[in-house]
Amino acid sequence: MLLFIEYPKCSTCQKAGKWLRDHSVEYTDRHILEENPTEEELKTWIAASGLPVKRFFNTSGMKYRELGLKERLPEMSEEEQIALLATDGMLVKRPLLVGDGFVIPGFKEKDWAAALGVTL
Repeated sequence: MLLFIEYPKCSTCQKAGKWLRDHSVEYTDRHILEENPTEEELKTWIAASGLPVKRFFNTSGMKYRELGLKERLPEMSEEEQIALLATDGMLVKRPLLVGDGFVIPGFKEKDWAAALGVTL
């Protein structure tokens, strides 16, 4: 089953949710603050995505800036970065689409369509 992890107040998440509904894609919805991804989930998802850990950070978020992560992340190990992501859903890039064999942080219509076999 497809997992759609979102922050409901996020306009990009709202747009992505509408896109899923408009394309009749069934999914399970998960509020990122009420149920933040765990360290184990993040490790699994990052590996499945084939992307660097940095791509899973919400680099435009206030929390990211407050913690000075632009400067700090390069000095941290992957394990430290993942542990930090697991502490606060607001640090995680959203929406996050988790499916069978793929994980996509952020919403890019063509990437989602390709992963889900949706014709645009």
